[in-house]
Amino acid sequence: MGGLHGDRLVVAVQARAVDGAATEAALAALADALGVRRRHVSLVSGATSRDKVAEVDDAVVTQDVRGRVAELLVPH
Repeated sequence: MGGLHGDRLVVAVQARAVDGAATEAALAALADALGVRRRHVSLVSGATSRDKVAEVDDAVVTQDVRGRVAELLVPH
């Protein structure tokens, strides 16, 4: 993870923005940070933008996942 920018979570990846590689890397990093499988994280909007909106399948959103989100959103 890259930290916070205002109220947004920054996900820093090394992949280039070619053929969706950077988007895929960002979603994979988010899934890893939340402790869920990549298949449970999907892109809602922003496929060609630096700003992306992702969602996690409700079926895997546990108190642990909510806690991880809360930790990621706390400025350090």
